[in-house]
Amino acid sequence: MIIVMDPNASMEDINKVSSCLELNGLRVNLSKGDSHMIVGVIGDASKLDSNKLLRFDGVQKIVKVEEPFKKANRLFKPDDTIVDVNGMKIGGGNLGIMAGPCSVESEEQIIEIAKDVKASGANFLRGGAFKPRTSPYSFQGLELDGLKLLKKAKEVTGLPIVTELMSTDYIDEFVENVDVIQIGARNMQNFDLLKQLGKTDKPVLLKRGLSSTIEEWLMSAEYIMAGGNENVILCERGIRTFETYTRNTLDLSAIPVVKKLSHLPVIVDPSHAAGYWYLVEPLAKAAIMAGADGLMIEVHNDPKNALSDGQQSIKPENFHDLMKKIKKIAEFEGKTI
Repeated sequence: MIIVMDPNASMEDINKVSSCLELNGLRVNLSKGDSHMIVGVIGDASKLDSNKLLRFDGVQKIVKVEEPFKKANRLFKPDDTIVDVNGMKIGGGNLGIMAGPCSVESEEQIIEIAKDVKASGANFLRGGAFKPRTSPYSFQGLELDGLKLLKKAKEVTGLPIVTELMSTDYIDEFVENVDVIQIGARNMQNFDLLKQLGKTDKPVLLKRGLSSTIEEWLMSAEYIMAGGNENVILCERGIRTFETYTRNTLDLSAIPVVKKLSHLPVIVDPSHAAGYWYLVEPLAKAAIMAGADGLMIEVHNDPKNALSDGQQSIKPENFHDLMKKIKKIAEFEGKTI
């Protein structure tokens, strides 16, 4: 349920409504729109008398929220959420371009790639220190040593770090050293991990699960937001379908659907969606045209010898050419990088 207050409602009017709700064991989420204050009601409001609430001064109307996600719902917050990461903004017309290797392999490698992607216009450095792999025999990442190398690359380039967290064991290290904590597709419904991230104020990049519906994806975001952390960025990275030619099937329709349902920014990972480097450019361009708030692209200086996902990584020179086109599309769409 949301309560829409009259534009002329005073803070005293809003506080009286909020107090009534809290006395009934409900939580309140206040959101200021362009012209109205929205009072979002979180909890079981089925026993509330709507007619009684309408008698409060300043209450304009009451709207029932059918979806199970509340804080992530656009009804609760009509304006787009803008996530600010060290001055770099994602959402509300600001594009976040996250680029870098699938895995951190060495100090020389990550610093060289970080310099290249920054020169091309990327405003975030992505790189895996901990790598979830289908096979236990595949390269699992450099772990904490990889995190240290990402920090060195940040010192050299100034790019904020985006990297994946797989376990609650390392939350403290990630909160201290990482700028955007990525939750991968396999952990989208690791609710214990999401709850712990909700207790932090660190921006979280939440990837859609391999076989998850849009509602399930938004409910996972709700877990983080319900804990108090509203700095959530959604990432569409392709879903598993009957098609086997590509690694996954990129669901471009998810972008406008999420934009309609939620105020959270949504970016696209064309690298994991396609699984092939030559599909990254067309899917990246299509994603921006479809309304995405950014991209996550795998870039490697030697894809043939990459320790993971080399087949879907583009070379720095290809990324440079792609960024020229993305900037033109962003300008056409009225967005900035």
